[in-house]
Amino acid sequence: IKLLMSLSHLCLLYSPDLREIVFIIQSQNNSFHVRQADKRRADLLKQAQGLTKKPPVVLLLHSLSHNEGDWSILPLLPYLSYSFGKNSSWIVFLEEETNVKMNTLIQVLAKFDKNKDWFLGKPLHDEESTIIHHYAFAENPSIFKYPDFAAAWALSIPLVVRLANKVRDEPLKSDFTIDLKHEVALYIWDSGKGPDLTAVPELCTEPENSPQALYCATTLSSEPPLCVSICSHSESVFLLDVKPCIGFFLPFALVPVIKKTWEKDALFLEYYSDHADPTIPTINLGVPNTERGHCGKTFAILQRFLSSAVPNTKWLLIVDDDTLISIPRLQVLLSCYDPSEPVCLGERYGYGLSQGGYSYITGGGGMVFSREAVVRLLNSGCKCYSNDAPDDMVLGMCLNALGLPVTHSPLFHQARPEDYARDFLAHQVPISFHKHWNIDPIAVFNKWLKDDLRANPSDGLNKSTKTEL
Repeated sequence: IKLLMSLSHLCLLYSPDLREIVFIIQSQNNSFHVRQADKRRADLLKQAQGLTKKPPVVLLLHSLSHNEGDWSILPLLPYLSYSFGKNSSWIVFLEEETNVKMNTLIQVLAKFDKNKDWFLGKPLHDEESTIIHHYAFAENPSIFKYPDFAAAWALSIPLVVRLANKVRDEPLKSDFTIDLKHEVALYIWDSGKGPDLTAVPELCTEPENSPQALYCATTLSSEPPLCVSICSHSESVFLLDVKPCIGFFLPFALVPVIKKTWEKDALFLEYYSDHADPTIPTINLGVPNTERGHCGKTFAILQRFLSSAVPNTKWLLIVDDDTLISIPRLQVLLSCYDPSEPVCLGERYGYGLSQGGYSYITGGGGMVFSREAVVRLLNSGCKCYSNDAPDDMVLGMCLNALGLPVTHSPLFHQARPEDYARDFLAHQVPISFHKHWNIDPIAVFNKWLKDDLRANPSDGLNKSTKTEL
């Protein structure tokens, strides 16, 4: 007992002062996400009141600067080093839905020497080499660990300072930002010259009220933020399928999959091609199909959305013909967003973010636009430089020029379920997946996307963990 008391005394003696911890909420520039981040910040500061006289620093990522690349973290490191390198010990990153038990987190950080390089988190790993990670570690994909951002992750200040110096001295090399958590881990690891991710069992993605969360410093909310009744949204989504295509694919080969999976949930749906086929039916937009890019067709869809030829709805969803999507789950998600704002929603990628680049919604997972966003896009005069330009990236450039934010949701997926870490999907109720390569798309839909929140969870999913809708 005396030994335990002594150890407890030592932990208290060397526990970091809350003022030594900088919390950064990975917030986004959208009214719903700002409200969520403000609630998270208020909760952190309320907990801190009972632990210290002076509150810790709690920052919202989207408000730190006007640099579009801040969400990719690495361009932000010089600022963090300059601002907090002398008076702080830890930078703790968390997402808007990450609950923090402040006292437990302090005890966790006390286990690590703040004067050394530490990269802490809940580790994820790939089961097989995947395209979203550029097939890294192809011979043994599971060997490399990267953090689940939903569980929070932390960098010691000595590591922040060293990384910031590296960012200043060596321009960031990657053009594309695809899976941020994996790319941050790769940059820190630096081909073995930097630290590996250290697994911290107390950083969790368990539901906050589950028995497994008893010893966790971080958890996820148990209840989804259903913002308004989804009944009011049942007729507000206009669904458009972009690419049943003659010439470059087998004619309309993927349409039967759509009809057997999510078509029945779509109140308004149109298929577009350069060939009108009344049996599907498809609509000829007058834009030639292209082997890749499809920018001309996408802009024609935007124009049609605002015309009298289609119902006047609040939301536009553009998907590929090999996208699998849950319409009921999308309706729940959209209940949190204001369609009178210019909302552009999906899985966010980045291009050239460290050199003044832009963010964009990757098209395969589905691109969602509010009517106001479409109006502003078309009124700006922005257009394709060619019909086969990459539509998602051109739209990203247009949005960046207009100063309109791209809003990220991890529930949209550019790739197949097999391409994501099992533990990452375990705490999601996904909205979409993309690509039919080497899978049975109907089986994938039935396992991961079928029905609404009434459905039985898939393997690895649990009703109580449906926290991100």
